Amino acid sequence: MERYERHRERLLTSSRPLPDVAVTGTEGPWLHLAGGSRLFDGSSGLLCANVGQSSPRVRARIEEQFSRYTFGGAAVVRPHVQLELMDRLCRAVGRPDDSVALTTCGTLGVEVAIALARNITRARDGKERGDILTSTLSYHGNSALTLALAGNHTRRPRPEDALGLGPGFPAPYPPTHATGHPGRGCEALCADAIAQEIDRRGAQNVSAVLIEPVNGTTGGAFVPPHGYLTRVSDICRERNVLVIHDEVLTGLWRTGTPLASHHWKGCEPDLVILSKGLGAGYTGVGAVLVSPGPARWLRHEAADPLPAMGTMATHPLMAAACLGVLDELEAIDQAAFTARGKRLGEALAALNGTGPVRDVRGLGFLHGVEVAPGTLWHVLKAAERRGVFFYPFTGAGDPVSEGLVVAPPLTSTDDDIAFLTTALADALNTTG
Repeated sequence: MERYERHRERLLTSSRPLPDVAVTGTEGPWLHLAGGSRLFDGSSGLLCANVGQSSPRVRARIEEQFSRYTFGGAAVVRPHVQLELMDRLCRAVGRPDDSVALTTCGTLGVEVAIALARNITRARDGKERGDILTSTLSYHGNSALTLALAGNHTRRPRPEDALGLGPGFPAPYPPTHATGHPGRGCEALCADAIAQEIDRRGAQNVSAVLIEPVNGTTGGAFVPPHGYLTRVSDICRERNVLVIHDEVLTGLWRTGTPLASHHWKGCEPDLVILSKGLGAGYTGVGAVLVSPGPARWLRHEAADPLPAMGTMATHPLMAAACLGVLDELEAIDQAAFTARGKRLGEALAALNGTGPVRDVRGLGFLHGVEVAPGTLWHVLKAAERRGVFFYPFTGAGDPVSEGLVVAPPLTSTDDDIAFLTTALADALNTTG
């Protein structure tokens, strides 16, 4: 591999200022390195490797499909494996009657969800425009449209390149939303900012509110105030505005439940976008789930044709890999998994105030550890020396916060979690 090093500057990709590691093999959450050491993947790669690496169940599914056929669009080959995936996925997340659009990745999933929402509201309500509202602390993908629409401050395009788009309401978290109640923080009533923005634009011009039910890596695993998502749903229903939950990062048990929205009652969305935890790092994939009521309008005579999902839209080999991921997820002992997530949260919460730590927040297997400005890369390097890799999150507020995401694979053992939290505690204690 050394012969390729001189070509690295030609590979146009973001990178982090940490030393490279030469990975020679993997096993679940562990990366085996040249020289015999190993590194624990404390952030599931880029928050996607939910079932770890080298899964025998995923491999078995891929090999079985490989021997049949590897590619076939639904218009050419009867989509048996895609239909199986649709049914298994919908039942896994408690939405058994949903219609599903299968795509190639989370970004395209968001774009398809936007297109479907606009189609539904125009056919159902005669909407004049198809505005989509997002928050000031959101990330919904890496295309020109999704970057312009959302609120990730480091990735948003320049104003002149933003297509005239931008976030429409403040996220319900103190770094980005001044509530007027010092010390009280955000609450469910903060959702009224969404009502005000819909009314300002006119409900006839707004198709949907697109929201992450639990904040991802833009901000670092903020959890919304109790009742907030329910109030969002009520506000939107009153105005014939759809609710889209972007669960690209949080879906499929990342926060301890099949969907992050399951932590609260009365906030079931009209559309759900899944991606990272479904492909689990084995394949790029996206899925948009549409509840039965809105879905029927997609087949109405007043509806536009369905958007194209892409040449590689969850072709048979990709679908087979996803079925293997679902096999792994369904094999997890749920009681032990829930207990393990609770222990992870408790161990991380105990680190609040340790060394440079300013805040710890999150749910299940998704937590953000915010640290003092200027200390993040020292913490990451110290953790890596102790055998754990973490992913940094994009901060919020002014000055911008910084921190790391703790999101180990869902298949991690008790010993794995103990190793992770011990290594992180040691790294923090040496960085204060």
